[in-house]
Amino acid sequence: MAIDNALWLNLAVALGIGLLIGAERERSKGTGADRSAAGIRTFTIAALLGAVSTLIDFWLLVVSIICVTIFAAIAYFNRKNEDPGLTTEITLVFTVILGGLAMTEASLAASLAVSAAILLAAKEPIHGFVRGAVTKEEMIDFLILAAATLIVLPLIPNELVGPFQAINPRNLWLIVIFVMLIGALGHLALRWFGRRIGLPIVGLVSGFISSIATIGAMGARARETPALLGSAVAGAVLSSLATILQLAMLLAVVHLPTLRTLAAPLIFGGIASITYGLVVTINSLHEQDAVMDKPSRSFSVKTALILAAVIALVLVASAALKTWFGQAGLVVASGLAGLADVHAATISIASLEAAGKLAPENAAIPILVAFSINAISKAVTAVVSGGKTFSKLVIPGLIIQVSATWFGWWLF
Repeated sequence: MAIDNALWLNLAVALGIGLLIGAERERSKGTGADRSAAGIRTFTIAALLGAVSTLIDFWLLVVSIICVTIFAAIAYFNRKNEDPGLTTEITLVFTVILGGLAMTEASLAASLAVSAAILLAAKEPIHGFVRGAVTKEEMIDFLILAAATLIVLPLIPNELVGPFQAINPRNLWLIVIFVMLIGALGHLALRWFGRRIGLPIVGLVSGFISSIATIGAMGARARETPALLGSAVAGAVLSSLATILQLAMLLAVVHLPTLRTLAAPLIFGGIASITYGLVVTINSLHEQDAVMDKPSRSFSVKTALILAAVIALVLVASAALKTWFGQAGLVVASGLAGLADVHAATISIASLEAAGKLAPENAAIPILVAFSINAISKAVTAVVSGGKTFSKLVIPGLIIQVSATWFGWWLF
């Protein structure tokens, strides 16, 4: 059989796969009578066995895999009392398969081999992270997020349905995933920085989940501990900055042209929030470090689903009012939706524009109206939760933010 340069290269990749995985296993096999049965030589020969078997006949590769599996099982049962793990045995069978794969898809086989070697070498960090750093609730949240993304999302239709053809189920589910992801990222920030960052940064992170809820929590903290007033106000103001950042991210996902239309207002409002928030934060630096309890869950599935339901209702209502009353009806619908959540109104308007039911020049005003009315809800929350002293510092920040946003729209 003539062997060209390509086959020699594939054989070399198979040899490299065996050496790479075998070198890692050699370092972990131990010494003496309790050492593992497979090391660098065994893994290298296993990879070459898979490669040569594939080169001769596919069924020979199948027979080789079966034989190696039987040998690995015998070795495991002979030493299961000393080491109950199956990692080495399964990796040996996997190496045979990778050796065979290297003869047809060398790049893929090499990438898988490197990934396997990294997983094997990172045993202690991975075990320590899963057992010590990740709680049971966080693992459940991760599985929920993975299932929502990898299992549910592919099953959801990507077409307009419902009254006025206003709802795209796939887009709604993407919003659910996105809200959960933002919550998970915020949770990680709390886990990493914790007590050292104080209320301002926690307020910014929590604002991605709910700015109104964050302002309520900060107001309660300020009422309970007056010494933390400055830090609580900074956290409340920076949560409104998170609202702008989240709006920008949501618009980038739903409809990028809408984001371009609102770029100047969002930038002006963001700069105003950062400036006011930094001033309040600097003034609060003399206060003692604030501590907030770490949430046990990474995100709230209920919150994400409620937001999606609100978005669906607003989509239908906005489309209906737009059909019945034109642009004026759309502005009214956006304002009413903004009392509870500005993101729902924003996504609804952007979705209408993406579907071609709304001109770009008519999308900005309803979103800005919803954003402005949402600030009223925040102001009321500040008064109720934190009292007069807290609200007197938070409300000016909200006014400055909304004014800067409308100024950016007027200017550009």
